Amino acid sequence: MQVPVITLDNGQAGEIDLPDVLFAASPRADIMARVVHWQLAKRRAGTHKVKGMAEVSGTTKKPYRQKGTGNARQGSLRAPQYRTGGVVHGPVVRDHGYSLNKKVRRLGLISALSQKAAEGKLIVLDTVSLGDAPKTSALASKVKALGWKSALVVDASVEEGFGRAVRNLPHVNVLPTLGANVYDILNHDVLAVTRQGIEALKERLA
Repeated sequence: MQVPVITLDNGQAGEIDLPDVLFAASPRADIMARVVHWQLAKRRAGTHKVKGMAEVSGTTKKPYRQKGTGNARQGSLRAPQYRTGGVVHGPVVRDHGYSLNKKVRRLGLISALSQKAAEGKLIVLDTVSLGDAPKTSALASKVKALGWKSALVVDASVEEGFGRAVRNLPHVNVLPTLGANVYDILNHDVLAVTRQGIEALKERLA
């Protein structure tokens, strides 16, 4: 499909042909949900931890004899019913990530790209270069003129100056093509991809 190419100054820069296989597929909400769940599970730190009976401080001596006291039998002051006792079946340090088939991840990314294209929120930029003196204020005015309130910019490789300029803009982020993912695409209103980014996406999803 033919899509117009614009500049950061909202000028016309020709057209580009996007492959229907990648940008005009039928979006699969179920696949995108699976990929997003996989991403969020993978990024969890998993550092939550409580102490069990073997880890809390305290004696292992039996508090009192088994029979004849009239009290319930007890074996340790580290038992969970005591205030200083350990926690039973509590959270431990672990990895929450799990494996997801590469075909499913690829289909999820294609679905996210196609959904943005179907909603008319896929923008193709000619380039994101800001010249020799990249300034956040200059980029902010360009983004405001384009009407972007939440945008993700994808380029083949993030230019250092552009990355610094976009760093302090709220709700505007930039990612290299290799880092483009379903969660960030769906989490932003506008998806802006450069010409080089389109070619890199074709190679990545070929």
